[in-house]
Amino acid sequence: MEMHQVRYFLAVARELNFTRAAEQCNVAQPSLTRAIRQLEGELGGDLFRRERPHAQLTELGQRMLPHLRQCYDSAMNARSLASAIKKGEVGSLRLALSATIDPALVTSHVVELGTLFSNLDLKLLRGSASEVLDYLKKGEAELALAGPIAEDWDRLDRWPLFSEGFHLGVASQLKLAQQQTARLEELREERLMIRTYCESTEDLLRLLREREIEVAHFHEVSAESDLFSLLEAGFGVAFVPESTQSPIGLKRIQVADIDLERTVYLYGVAGRERTAVAGAMMKMLRAYDWSRTQTAEA
Repeated sequence: MEMHQVRYFLAVARELNFTRAAEQCNVAQPSLTRAIRQLEGELGGDLFRRERPHAQLTELGQRMLPHLRQCYDSAMNARSLASAIKKGEVGSLRLALSATIDPALVTSHVVELGTLFSNLDLKLLRGSASEVLDYLKKGEAELALAGPIAEDWDRLDRWPLFSEGFHLGVASQLKLAQQQTARLEELREERLMIRTYCESTEDLLRLLREREIEVAHFHEVSAESDLFSLLEAGFGVAFVPESTQSPIGLKRIQVADIDLERTVYLYGVAGRERTAVAGAMMKMLRAYDWSRTQTAEA
């Protein structure tokens, strides 16, 4: 079944006249008639009763009309969408974020993309560093933001965006919150909350062990929302990245004698063709002044 056959059929069904339908389709009537005959041969029966000067739909024609109209409309919509994508008028962005990445880091860039691509579709994926890598490998995400991903995949492209330190998140009602800075020794009296999904957790635990800070007993959380809810309730304290926005009821203080830092990277897949949207997003993220993200209050 050829699409021009469907178009000719719909024209005749609309005009109920082969001559006028041929004129509308800008084609010679014998060509139109021949195309419809071929379509009838494929469908196994007459679609029209030829009653000159008019034509009438047969029962088969009436039953086929809604299906062929839907088929034609779908094909035209697909062609229009393909043309718009080729011209860069529409597109989709499949972006993966590590669970440790504050969405505010990319929100303004996504909004800006929406002004460049009027029909932008966004698919935002979340997960651990290993899950983010899996999204990239499977093609479910074109780009990703995360801390260091340990696996050495030879097709993994990475571009450092910024490096940042960590602050200690403390509920405002705790005694520790009255200080501007704290020393690591003071954490011996606190119950530490560990973000199991954080790429820097192993580095943090190693640093604590080196300073002989007890790390055998701590709370574990697997989501930022749970972490901040428990922190606000004063259930413990936790190290959080400088770029992470935290609730108003949470005080952030510096720990003077711990050297904990992470680098946030933009990730992509080497050799894989990128969409115009992904290309624009990559340029935005790599050109942005990321020093603006390091404005968390001590």
